[in-house]
Amino acid sequence: MTYNVGMVSLGCDKNRVDAEIMLSILSREGYNLVTDPKTADVIIVNTCGFIESAKEESINTILEMSENKELGKCKSVIVTGCMAERYKNELMSEMPEIDAIIGTGTYRQIAEIVKKTLSGETGIINTGEINYDLDYEKRILSTPSHYGYVKIAEGCNNNCSYCIIPKLRGRFRSRSMESIVKEVNDIVDQGVKEIILVAQDTTKYGIDIYGEKRLPKLIAELEKIENLKWIRIMYSYPEDVTDELIDTIANSPKACKYFDIPIQHISDNVLKSMRRTTSKEEILNLITKIKTRIPNAIIRTSLIVGFPGETKDDFEELRSFIKMNLLDRVGIFTYSPEEGTVAANLENQIEENIKESRKNTLMQLQSSNSLENNKKLIGEVFEVLIEGKSDNNQYYGRTYQDAPGIDQNIYVNSESKLKLGDFVNVEVKKAYTYDLIGDVYNESSK
Repeated sequence: MTYNVGMVSLGCDKNRVDAEIMLSILSREGYNLVTDPKTADVIIVNTCGFIESAKEESINTILEMSENKELGKCKSVIVTGCMAERYKNELMSEMPEIDAIIGTGTYRQIAEIVKKTLSGETGIINTGEINYDLDYEKRILSTPSHYGYVKIAEGCNNNCSYCIIPKLRGRFRSRSMESIVKEVNDIVDQGVKEIILVAQDTTKYGIDIYGEKRLPKLIAELEKIENLKWIRIMYSYPEDVTDELIDTIANSPKACKYFDIPIQHISDNVLKSMRRTTSKEEILNLITKIKTRIPNAIIRTSLIVGFPGETKDDFEELRSFIKMNLLDRVGIFTYSPEEGTVAANLENQIEENIKESRKNTLMQLQSSNSLENNKKLIGEVFEVLIEGKSDNNQYYGRTYQDAPGIDQNIYVNSESKLKLGDFVNVEVKKAYTYDLIGDVYNESSK
C-alpha cells in the first residue's frame, strides 16, 4: 500500500531547504506526496521557533493539521524543525495530537519515523545530538521552477544576545564547495535560473573547513555554471562583508548587486547590548564603501526596535539614520524576548505599545524613502525575471534589486505572451511605494 504524506513548512528559507530534503527522502522511499491535508495519511509540520509570533503560528498550524485525524484520513502528525528541537518535551506532553517529534539534527531519519507512526507507534521523540550531515542531498523544490535556495552552511557562532539559533542549530559548519557546486548544477539542470545562497551567516562561509572566508571563491565557481543567470546572497553579517567580497560582486556577471546585511540597530549602546561586533561608524563606512564601488547596489537590512534598554536617544539615533535614506530595503521588527537568551533577562524591558509605536514611526519613514527611491527609477530599463500573471492580466516579476517573497514586484505590460522564468527588458513607467509598473522595452518596434 502506498501512503500519502503532506507537509506544511513554516519559517525561514533555511528551514524550507530542510523540508525539501525530507520530501525528497520520502519520495525515494515510495511515499506519495500530496498538497491537500485531507488526503494525507501522515502530515508533517516543519516548525519555526525563532520568535513568539512564529511559535504561535507553529502551534496553530499543528492544531489545524491535527483536525484531519477526524476530518480526513490522517493517521499521524509529525512535528519537525526549530520549535520541535527547542520544546520537544513540552510539545509532547501538552499536545496529544502529536505522534512524533524530530529535531533539527535528525530530520534525515524522517522516513523511518513515518514508518513507525504508520505502524501505530506514538510518543516518539527523535532529536538526539545536533550532528548535521552536510553532504549534498537531493531535494524536491517547493519554490517556483525558476529559483531555488541553497544552504551553504549550518549553525552560527555569533551568539547575539537576543538569538536562540545557536542552541537550536549548533555551531557554524560550512558545506564543502564541491557539494554546493554539485547541488547548484543539479537544480539548474531542473530549470532554476536564480539561486539564492542562505545560511545563518553566509559571509563566514569556509572559515571552519578552509581556514579562510571563501564566499568570493564560491561565487566564482558558481559563475561557471552555464544556464545559471543570477546568484543572490542573503544574510551577510556587516563585519564580514570584505573588500574582496564587494569587488567580487561588483565584477561578477551573475552575482546580483544586492547586499542583504542585517545590522539590527545603529546606536552603539544597543549594538553592544545585542552583542553585535560592529559599531555605527563601521556600518556607515560599509554602506558608503558599497555604494561608492557599486553605485547601483541595493542594500537590504533588518532592524529591531524596542530592545531592552533602548532609550529615547537610542531610538532617535535610529530614526535619524533611516531619514538619511541610505538603505534601499528595510524590514523592521519589534524585539521579542526569547527564553534561554541573554537579552530576555536584561533589565529595562520595553512595553509593547512603545515597541509598536517606534516600529510604526520607522515604517512610515521608510515608506517615504521607498516611494522617493522608486520615483527615481521612472524611465530606467531593467532586466526583469517574470514570475506570474496578476488578476488584472498584468505580468509581474522582479529585478536584481528584489529577493522573492520579501521585496517589491514590477508589474509588466506586454503585447507578447511571456512565460514563468522569462527574462525581459522593462522600462519603468510608474512608481508606487513598494511596486513598479513598466512596459516591455521597445516591444512595439520589433
